[in-house]
Amino acid sequence: MSTAVEPPQEQHDALRLAVHPHVVLVGNPNVGKSVLFGALTKRYVTVSNYPGTTVTITRGKALLDGRRVDVLDTPGTNSLTPMSEDEEVTRNILLREPPGALLQVADAKNLRRALILSSQIAEMGLPFALDLNMMDEAGDLGLRIDRERLEELLGVAVVATVAVRRKGFDAVERALFDQRHSALQVRYPDAIEKAIAEMEPVLPQTHVARRALAIMLLSGDSTLNAWLRERIGEAALEALRKVRAQAQERLREPLGGLIHKHRLREIDKIMRQVEVRPRQRIGSLADTLGSLSMHPVWGVPVLLVVLWGMYQFVGVLGAGTLVDLLETKVFGEHLSPWAIRAADTLLPFPHRHGIEEGVLTSMYTHPALGTGQEVLRFIHDFLVGPYGQITMALSYAIALILPIVATFFIAFGILEDSGYLPRLAVMVNRLFRTMGLNGKAVLPMVLGLGCDTMATLTTRILETRKERVLVTLLLALGVPCSAQLGVILGMMRALSLSATLVWLGSIFATLFIVGWAASKVVPGRGSDFVLELPPIRRPQLGNMVVKTLARIEWYLREAAPLFLLGTLMLFLFDRLRLLEAIERAAAPLVVGILGLPARAAEAFLVGFLRRDYGAAGLYDMAREGELNDVQLVVSMVTITLFVPCIANFLIMIKERGMRTALAMVAFIVPFALVVGGALNLGLRLLGVTF
Repeated sequence: MSTAVEPPQEQHDALRLAVHPHVVLVGNPNVGKSVLFGALTKRYVTVSNYPGTTVTITRGKALLDGRRVDVLDTPGTNSLTPMSEDEEVTRNILLREPPGALLQVADAKNLRRALILSSQIAEMGLPFALDLNMMDEAGDLGLRIDRERLEELLGVAVVATVAVRRKGFDAVERALFDQRHSALQVRYPDAIEKAIAEMEPVLPQTHVARRALAIMLLSGDSTLNAWLRERIGEAALEALRKVRAQAQERLREPLGGLIHKHRLREIDKIMRQVEVRPRQRIGSLADTLGSLSMHPVWGVPVLLVVLWGMYQFVGVLGAGTLVDLLETKVFGEHLSPWAIRAADTLLPFPHRHGIEEGVLTSMYTHPALGTGQEVLRFIHDFLVGPYGQITMALSYAIALILPIVATFFIAFGILEDSGYLPRLAVMVNRLFRTMGLNGKAVLPMVLGLGCDTMATLTTRILETRKERVLVTLLLALGVPCSAQLGVILGMMRALSLSATLVWLGSIFATLFIVGWAASKVVPGRGSDFVLELPPIRRPQLGNMVVKTLARIEWYLREAAPLFLLGTLMLFLFDRLRLLEAIERAAAPLVVGILGLPARAAEAFLVGFLRRDYGAAGLYDMAREGELNDVQLVVSMVTITLFVPCIANFLIMIKERGMRTALAMVAFIVPFALVVGGALNLGLRLLGVTF
């Protein structure tokens, strides 16, 4: 008689990874999943939207035990009973197919919150491992976690890491081959347990435990309906609804609240056995700075210091020194003249030209050219003409915008990693309340200084539709993206401090007034302000480099090509003489209301293609002496408040719907002209000169 020998657990896990060759990372927001993901995948990374959503997920390849496997970094989630699109995507990834390995990444300082998610993974019946990340910060707070005892109570592998310092990664890789089913099971009130037992026979048999599906439905999760309808049909789904309704009738409290309460009760039993917190902690310098940055009085000078530092780094170094170096020395003296000479050699036709700051100004010696020479002229001007792909598009994208974008991304990364941005949200919460928002709204608003398109996507962190609509409107109206802001900062260098303050004051006042008025018009309600504050920490150089390079890569891949498209449209408009027609049609508005030269209409036109492109056109006019200081301030205010770029407009349609997006644009265009016209009239009546 032979006896079967059970293979070791590690062989089971190796087999699971062979059958399902992908690793899934899950965890609460801001626990360091992305850092671990980067360490596992190195450079084999792709970013895309989850099907049918605007939620971005990141995939990569990792080499584990000599085998190439997929790694998926899921959106941060606090619960697998989703309250947002991000949480629904994470839950759906776990529903779709069993992962070869599942790693939950936890913030060691917030173990209780992490164990709520652990209990839900355990109920799903999925084997997993738990990574306690940020152990250094937990130690700094005086927290002590008994990792071995926690591993014993949960029944899964528990490892400790400091992801930003690459500590504990060997243990993480071992944990991926040590996947176990958790012993953590929560017992609910008898009425709920009875409902679970009645639901389980009706629910489909999948890799996810039926008990977990029943608990999700009892918690009020309606996002499961479509998934269940495909597997059991509408009649069975209706039967499940009746079971839930009967359970709710037997209990006084809402089912979702009761389920959460009993989960916490079980988790607190574990916490008392594994975590020791200090009774009193003496505040460190970082704690003091963190408190000052949120203070209603002292937070203002802290904010002013931060803004001054950003201006010096982005405005002076990026928009000043680096732009001068690239635009004047590299492009103006070398690349553009070389490109023009090469084009003249390869595409000869009768003409003469001059070079002004590296840009060709063509003067044709024979107005009536032959067909062949017309073709050569077309190609020549397409490449190195006044609206040439080399002399204008690349010059703007690389020499003018890239240095400013790069320095902004570095500065933003410092604010992000240091933990200052959530504290800024706390400080401005009272101000934002007057606009029907709360402090969370400052996060997409600050992100808008990087890219309004991405910031519009992040409005999903706001809890109500009203808040998302208001912030989308304010982003489209008056938050300049990093590229546009860079050009504006470059223009400011030629202005006095008073002119800069007029521009800033006009933008802030407009945003506040529009936000306040819109909060009275847009239906709906606001939400409570609940935000977790990370500790003030020193940004890690390695993370800063990786994130900055990734964002610059995004700019070169996604934004820079739009400069080529924008220049192509300008070139075609110029060839078809549409620019002249638009200038003539817009002259009464641009000249009569704004007091600007008619040529400024061209800048406002291309501003729809790229907001920074419009600002760059005004920058050229100012540099050529076509705008005085008053006109410069008026034009900056108007272009800042003008229509969102086409990419942002498309995202507005996707996020808020066609009607809402068109209504916003229909409001923004005339409103920007009214504000610019009022400023022009006021400055001239007061006789202001800068």
